[in-house]
Amino acid sequence: MNAIPSKQSQQDALSQAALPHVVFDGWGAVALRRGAVDAGLKESDAELLFPGGAKAAIAHFIDLADRLMVEDFAKQDVSKLKHRQKIALIVRLRLDRWTVHRDAIRRALALSPQPSMSGMVLQGWYSTVDAMWKAIGDQSIDFSFYTKRALLAGVYGSTMLFWLNDKSLGCDATWAFLDRRIDNVMQVPKIRSRIMERLERLPSPRRFAERFASFGSGRS
Repeated sequence: MNAIPSKQSQQDALSQAALPHVVFDGWGAVALRRGAVDAGLKESDAELLFPGGAKAAIAHFIDLADRLMVEDFAKQDVSKLKHRQKIALIVRLRLDRWTVHRDAIRRALALSPQPSMSGMVLQGWYSTVDAMWKAIGDQSIDFSFYTKRALLAGVYGSTMLFWLNDKSLGCDATWAFLDRRIDNVMQVPKIRSRIMERLERLPSPRRFAERFASFGSGRS
């Protein structure tokens, strides 16, 4: 007896099947209906599965991509990788799977400035970088929890924009760009540490003010 597909599995199948149609029809009812047929569903199932239309479909696609990213990363042997190498790997896995669908992803990003889409896009962006950190084993609960995600959001976002327009073989230029961005981010703690060290060498502002005041009053 064949098991009845769950709603999530149907949404997964539809959102992926719709990608080739999004290139020509955009993220809308037409692409979703055609995707439903390609996924072995009824055209009417598109609206039932994604009653929110494009917004719901894009949100689900982001979630699907995150889940597949985590699965792909779990299959890798990362026992000998350094932290920065794990980050590079998971960002690459997140993008590489969808290289043939870059035009559809570009169409989704083009909708992000719309007021009705901006909140969902930001939430999806956060969910992605949060999933990345958790997948590589980050368990921080202090302030670094937020700084790590903010820094990775910048790395991931800039790398995605580069990747969308990368014409190099195997997107090699993108992965080189990713490595450079991570190198830059890894310098942030070192730079901050050097600044703090130099600040500590400066005279106390209070002592400086006291000395200036005594000089002005003629006291030595």
